[in-house]
Amino acid sequence: MARIPAKPKDYLIKPDPADKRLSERVIGIDQTGAEVETAVVVERALTIFLNSQEIVTAMTIGDYPEYLAIGYLLNQHMLLPDDTITAVDYDEDLAVVVVRTKRKTNYEKKLKKKVQTSGCAQGTVFGDLMEALEEVKLPSAELRTSWLYALTSKINTTPSLYLEAGAIHGCVLAQGDQPLVYMEDVGRHNAVDKIAGWMFKHRVRPDDKIFYTTGRLTSEMVIKTVRMGIPILVSRSGFTAWGVELARKANLTLVGRARGKRFVALAGAERIVFDQDLAFVEEESSKHRRKAAAHDD
Repeated sequence: MARIPAKPKDYLIKPDPADKRLSERVIGIDQTGAEVETAVVVERALTIFLNSQEIVTAMTIGDYPEYLAIGYLLNQHMLLPDDTITAVDYDEDLAVVVVRTKRKTNYEKKLKKKVQTSGCAQGTVFGDLMEALEEVKLPSAELRTSWLYALTSKINTTPSLYLEAGAIHGCVLAQGDQPLVYMEDVGRHNAVDKIAGWMFKHRVRPDDKIFYTTGRLTSEMVIKTVRMGIPILVSRSGFTAWGVELARKANLTLVGRARGKRFVALAGAERIVFDQDLAFVEEESSKHRRKAAAHDD
């Protein structure tokens, strides 16, 4: 497993809202009829192959296609933890990424067995993934409230494509109170998959990590976090009943509505260490509130 610096000073990967490939300026009118110019996120199709077999076409913002492909295949249980990747070939003109492995693969039957999920951009989880949850044993870990407040504050104030253009989800891999990798995409499952791909490629250990998402804590988010072996999942948004049920079965710590001083834990609360005096925690600034915050209290 790769070692991350004991105390990184900054993100290892973070959003680049100035990247002109990811958004474009569009002119329209506002509610008064006045002309306005605004930034909108760019969507691109990306077709993922595993060896010679076409697996899926995803809509994505187009950054980190290699990580997205690896992470998607991992989270669909098509790429196995002990697989050796011999090459990842990306053709920008064809919008195709091919992950090549030493192991021969054929998932024709599996591709016919899909479960549609609630994820944005038409997320799917193949049917046998939920059964695979029973095979995962999440490690013991702790979530200090001082870490939680420090993380949410830093993430919310990090320049991002969301703050520039909106209409996008973000996911962050963290260790203690330090965010490490911050990915954004039009679908939150894409952002998750990019982080999973980064972890696999660099052989990063999951047992001491925290996963943060701006989106809802759905069954899909829980399944993917458990599949990655990360014991703690945090969101600024709310929960779904199935997401909570699966988190409890998997012994995943599930924390939602984490904004300002507030949070709610509906699974794995025994990992939480209350070490932060709330008198020293600031409420969240309105300019950093996300689209659903006012409706998810």
